Amino acid sequence: MSELSLPLYVEDIQKILAHRYPFLLVDRVTELDPGKRAVGYKMVTINEPHFTGHFPAYAVMPGVLVTEAMAQLGGVAVLTLPEMKGKLPMMAGLDELRFRGQVRPGDKLEMEVIIDRLRGTMGKGHGIAKVDGQVVAEGRILFAITE
Repeated sequence: MSELSLPLYVEDIQKILAHRYPFLLVDRVTELDPGKRAVGYKMVTINEPHFTGHFPAYAVMPGVLVTEAMAQLGGVAVLTLPEMKGKLPMMAGLDELRFRGQVRPGDKLEMEVIIDRLRGTMGKGHGIAKVDGQVVAEGRILFAITE
């Protein structure tokens, strides 16, 4: 996508992904190698709706949303390929996913996704998420690309 230059801000990311608030979980993309790799982050704030119930006395970002954030970043990497523009990536599975720490309001959730395989409409990537340099989640994300 030649009209985009790094870093990608939310407005740029919304041109690539179909996600919108409150489910757009990538705030900025800082490194991008289309079809191969993306690095970006999400600024976690107490204003996010899931924190009203997870958990009111000790706010923690749900692991499934940390995983979704990594998947969305992977979606940016894949959908910036010219032949993938305008398509919709869907999570197809998770392998070897491990949560190693907590993500709390005020954290900067830093993520990297490397696309290991992309054949036709199926692919697989490895995601890693960190807070303050410490790994909080990592694993393989399988995805399917739909029209």
